[in-house]
Formats: sequence, C-alpha cells, structure tokens
Amino acid sequence: MPGISRQMAAVQSVLFKAACPDCRARIELAAGALRLAIGASRRTTFYSFTCPECGSAVRKPAGERIVELLTGGGVRTLRLHSSV
Repeated sequence: MPGISRQMAAVQSVLFKAACPDCRARIELAAGALRLAIGASRRTTFYSFTCPECGSAVRKPAGERIVELLTGGGVRTLRLHSSV
C-alpha cells in the first residue's frame, strides 16, 4: 500500500488560497481547515473556514469547479439533504 500512503501525503500537503471578507487577509489553508457543504442548489452549496488572522467565520458559495478542487484536495464534505 505504499501508493496509497504517497497519495494521502500529497493530499495532506495541498494548500488552498482564500481571502477573508472581514479583515481582507489573503491566506493559505490546509484541507483540514476548510469544510464543504453540498446542497441541492447553488445557494446551499458552500465552503467555510475560520480566518486565522481575525477569527471570523467565513462562508462562501462553491460552484462546480470549487467543489471539484476541494473534494480532490481532501476537504471534508457534508452532503445536505432536503426534507420531503
């Protein structure tokens, strides 16, 4: 399983660039610092993180490409289900 270990190490080393809308800091975050929520619509699909500079909770919309990049980079994903 050496191939799996290398792949996991590569995913863990991925950094994502983000910006805080409150303090305007430009930051790099590891996959573990981000959360992705996938809902039934664009309005309910977003990623979130806590700004390491000011401590603000940040929530931003995530389109298809962002979802693809974040899931491929190992960001934890929550699938939201609508009530019927």
